[in-house]
Amino acid sequence: MGVAGAVLCGGASTRMGRDKTQISVAGTTLAHRVAQVLADAGCDPVVAIGGVHQPPLASIADRFPGQGPLGGIITALGQFPSSDAVAVLAADLGTVDAATVQALIAEVINGNADVAVAFSGRREPLCAVWSPICLTYLEAAFRAGLRAVHSALLQLEVVEVAIDPRLMTNVNSPADLDALG
Repeated sequence: MGVAGAVLCGGASTRMGRDKTQISVAGTTLAHRVAQVLADAGCDPVVAIGGVHQPPLASIADRFPGQGPLGGIITALGQFPSSDAVAVLAADLGTVDAATVQALIAEVINGNADVAVAFSGRREPLCAVWSPICLTYLEAAFRAGLRAVHSALLQLEVVEVAIDPRLMTNVNSPADLDALG
């Protein structure tokens, strides 16, 4: 029981030109930084979905490599079927914080939704906490050809948690990395 955490690390990083999950910012890789945010929010265990990472971050192979983040979310939920919830964040969220994750966790744990999504003026589906009950629906939708996370959310009970948009800085390019400082 409890809340597990997963860092999505399966993207191609085409705009960055190299594996952005392994880029060091302030002495730690982006993937490890997001993993630490999940741990600070109370997630245990915390794993990377896709990619190869250095300890203490364990890597779980993405069941659907190259198929987008929905496959990574399915992989994460399937890894932790007995958890109360699974927090799933993209590895390139350079400014996300533990308080955001805790607010999302509270919504799912308190039974307010199947999935709690950060809302920065728009839904941020790669910063969300999922109830394990979503797995069956997501697997069926994926088998039927659905790949877009935002489309999958349309069939689930979703609560949006308003957050400061500055917490959703994606590090997708060298310019984004420079802006992160």
